[in-house]
Amino acid sequence: MRYIVIFLAGAFGALLANRGIAVFNDAVRPVVPEYREGRMTRLEFATTTFALSFGLVIGFGIPYSIMSPIILVHSLWLGTDVIGIFFPAKNIEKWYLDKESLIGAGLSVLVGGLYGVLLLAGLQGFVNMMQALPVNVFDAWQNISGPVISAFIAFPCVVITMDYGWKKGLASLVASVLLRQIMVFIGKGDIADGVALLTGLVLIIVFAVRDKSESTGNLASIFGDRVKNIRKNIIWIAIMGAIYGLACNMHLLMEGPQSLVALKDGNISSAVSISFARALSFIPLKALTSLTTGTFVTDGFGFTATAGLLAPNGVLAAVFGAVVMSLEALSLAVVAKLFDKVPSIKKSADSIRVAMTKLLEVAILVGSMSAAEGMAPGFGFLVVGGFFVMNEYFKKPIVRMAVGPIAVIAVGVLVNVLAVVGLYSV
Repeated sequence: MRYIVIFLAGAFGALLANRGIAVFNDAVRPVVPEYREGRMTRLEFATTTFALSFGLVIGFGIPYSIMSPIILVHSLWLGTDVIGIFFPAKNIEKWYLDKESLIGAGLSVLVGGLYGVLLLAGLQGFVNMMQALPVNVFDAWQNISGPVISAFIAFPCVVITMDYGWKKGLASLVASVLLRQIMVFIGKGDIADGVALLTGLVLIIVFAVRDKSESTGNLASIFGDRVKNIRKNIIWIAIMGAIYGLACNMHLLMEGPQSLVALKDGNISSAVSISFARALSFIPLKALTSLTTGTFVTDGFGFTATAGLLAPNGVLAAVFGAVVMSLEALSLAVVAKLFDKVPSIKKSADSIRVAMTKLLEVAILVGSMSAAEGMAPGFGFLVVGGFFVMNEYFKKPIVRMAVGPIAVIAVGVLVNVLAVVGLYSV
């Protein structure tokens, strides 16, 4: 039964990622609209996702899960993000009638499910093989995703600067940074990024309400459209919730390291308390990134794990999980409607798109340079920096957001090849 459930969890995680319905990696979620709205090719999207996720899978997720009979969700769904996005998928309504999309979805389900089974059976040999390379690139690889969320939470401040002037934009950035640091100072670092993002969005509303320009649109022109992608796929999200709730009830999956340890030690009440507290703390970040990108979170806001643990049996755990995750997803539509009531100039929607794209380009480039430099000091900066600027002059340039991750992969391969032939020493 455990192998069946883990197969389903991996299969549906990969399917949701393949269709752009939900992804687990917070750093990948802001990238999804770039592909969905035609600013990035599928190959560039897949390469970026791989670079943002794979280091975390090898360096954190899988090793942590191997140490316990309970699987950490990071090891499963960070991997299925990569698997699902790797296979083809057309951005069309009736994708199940398109041969290419149907094949891509089917392969995502199959490979994602098999990955889950292998994870349960044990992937220590694979991890050991990766870490036995002449140059260990995976510890440094994790640095790619680090700046993404930190930079992404600044996008409301950039929007304010674009639409309402640099003084208001700078003031909003100062307010966001100060509130973030206050949260960190008082020991609430786990919600600091979410609070900073919420602050910026609230300030957008404040300035929009006070704006005297003629109103020809509203902020929901972008948020409302993106949330529709989640609402129309609520059935798939509910199924994912049912599987996740059941898996938690079976003590097969757990949402975080702390609750996993408590559950492994047989302390269910502590695991429930920890999972609930973590879910509360992640609401601002998960909800707002879902709202602004139109892409949900594979494990929801986190309350599904709590519901699964509290359920008296597997059947009710599945029902509770489906209901809880569906309510989490549908709550985003309520928030979008609130934005719909706020008068604003139409250019806000375009400004939000531009701000997100520019910040992601910078964040991923910085993360890529940090990762490459961690792998090979000096050599890493040379390859990533050189490739990024050269790409601007290529006949068919790669989208900027994907240049850094591609260069990091190249650095990882090159330093290991050079180490094998004796031209690079660790």
